[in-house]
Amino acid sequence: MTVALRPAHTSDVPAVTRIYAHAVEQGTASFELIAPDEAEMGRRMQHLLAGNFPYLTAEVAGVVCGYAYAGPYRARPAYRWTVEDSVYIASDMHGRGIGRALLKALIETSEARGFRQMIAVIGDSTKQASSVGLHAALGFQHVGILQDVGFKHGRWLDSVLMQRALGDAGSTSP
Repeated sequence: MTVALRPAHTSDVPAVTRIYAHAVEQGTASFELIAPDEAEMGRRMQHLLAGNFPYLTAEVAGVVCGYAYAGPYRARPAYRWTVEDSVYIASDMHGRGIGRALLKALIETSEARGFRQMIAVIGDSTKQASSVGLHAALGFQHVGILQDVGFKHGRWLDSVLMQRALGDAGSTSP
C-alpha cells in the first residue's frame, strides 16, 4: 500500500467531512457532539489555510483516507508560535501507518513555517491509547491529563496533553 501525502485542497472537503463525521458520531477523539456539514468544514479549512497553517491529506489509490492539520493552540497573540495538531484517519484505514506519516509530515511542515511548539490534546485516553503512543513515538512528551472535562456517549472523558518542541523551540526569539 502506497500512501501519498499532499497539501489539502477545497476539493478534499467532502472526504474530510466524511472522515470527521465518523469520528464525531462514533468516537471520542473529538468532543464535538454533532458532525459539521461540508460548508462548515470548508470554512474551517479555509480559515486555517488563510492563516498559513499546514493542512495535509493522505491518499491511497487516489482516495483521501486521512488528513491532518495544525491550528492555533490559543487565540491570544503570545501563543502565535504554538500550534495544536489534529489527525483523523478513515475508520477502515486505521493501523496502516497513515496517521504516523501524516503527523510526521505535519511536524516537518510546521517547523518549516516557523512554529516553535506543537500541542496534542487527545480526547479519551482509554480509547485513544494508539494516538498517545503515536505522539510519544514522534517525540511528544506527556504533560498532563485533564480529568472528566468532556461528557459524550454517556460518560465522562479526559484529555491527555502532550507537547513537542519544533525547530529552535524556545531557545531563540521568533
